[in-house]
Amino acid sequence: MNRTRITTVKYVSLAFVLAIVGWVVGLSGCERIASVVPDEETPQMTGEELSIGVVLDLTGQYAEPYGLPMQRGFELARKEINNAQPGAASLTFITVDAQSTVEGTKNAVQQLVDEGVPAIVGVALSTYLKEAFPIAQENGVVAFSSVSAAAGLSGIGDFIFRAGLATDILIPSSVMATQQKLGYKKVAAIYDEKDVYATSSKDELVSALEANGVDVLTVETFQTGNTDFSTQLTNIMAMEPDALFISALAQEMTEIIVQGRDIGIPDSVHFIVPDLTRDDVQKAGGAAEGVLTFTSWSNMSGAPGNQTFVENYRAAYGIEPQPWAAQSYATLYILAEAIANAQSTDSTAIRDALAQITDFPTILGNFSFDPNGEALYNSVVLIAKDGELQVFE
Repeated sequence: MNRTRITTVKYVSLAFVLAIVGWVVGLSGCERIASVVPDEETPQMTGEELSIGVVLDLTGQYAEPYGLPMQRGFELARKEINNAQPGAASLTFITVDAQSTVEGTKNAVQQLVDEGVPAIVGVALSTYLKEAFPIAQENGVVAFSSVSAAAGLSGIGDFIFRAGLATDILIPSSVMATQQKLGYKKVAAIYDEKDVYATSSKDELVSALEANGVDVLTVETFQTGNTDFSTQLTNIMAMEPDALFISALAQEMTEIIVQGRDIGIPDSVHFIVPDLTRDDVQKAGGAAEGVLTFTSWSNMSGAPGNQTFVENYRAAYGIEPQPWAAQSYATLYILAEAIANAQSTDSTAIRDALAQITDFPTILGNFSFDPNGEALYNSVVLIAKDGELQVFE
């Protein structure tokens, strides 16, 4: 198993927890970090560490679209948190490569449980989370996904939390907003029937569309790894929908956008794609022009610390941040806040403190958990223009 920054901590003193309380003041950006002033009575535990488990797809097909941006977001947050109070206790990561497979993800979670970490962050794909997070639940370890979004997965158990907006939270309000603006009355959908997230997204889309009086003409399917979507797209074009909803992971998503325009689906048919990123837009090229997306984060947001995050990410990595990086960055701050509020490194205490997070200022917006551990904050609708994503007014 490929691991980085391996540090095993089986016991962490209360003094370490008190040091955490000294430096966790909420979600960051320099405006928040700069305000941290150590309490003279707070013990300074030089050299003390708390290890957090991190499960990421660092190799395989999901490394570039998901795992590596998540790693960059986590690492940027960790450095900021640790630098906020030099010489005090610090967070370290035990990072395990999930290798872009279900078995790799399950093995990674089991390995971190065996290491004795109180909390695990990461795991992008809902298909993998559904199989792997029960291991953390059964062992009483907090498992906090920064990206997974299929509806209902936090219902696995009370140690499971997520920072991405679940499809049943993200999609209904976004469908209502775009339908009112664009006035589409008849639509088609295409989705990956083998992927848990894509299936959940399709289910929520169809339900929301029907609730808004929109006629769903057809729902076409494909499977993860397919590369030719011409049959499905030709069927869709023949029905002359007002809009096409695409529910898929990054690789298939961009191919469907390109092939849809290539076969002649006109620009008057709106392509609407939940969780489209700037990288996806640029890979799809001119075919992405005018595509709309429902998503959890925008680099244009005025949420606390967001513009500082964008600037710091660019400076650190020389590229634009993706939503998966932003959500992972926010996740670590939310977890650190819970550790501080719990005043304990016990996983049950951290779980209870996470469940109480309400209106916590993050780069995603004011962040809360619902009773099931699902994230609650405002979503955003974006439109692709000239290779970039802009706010859809």
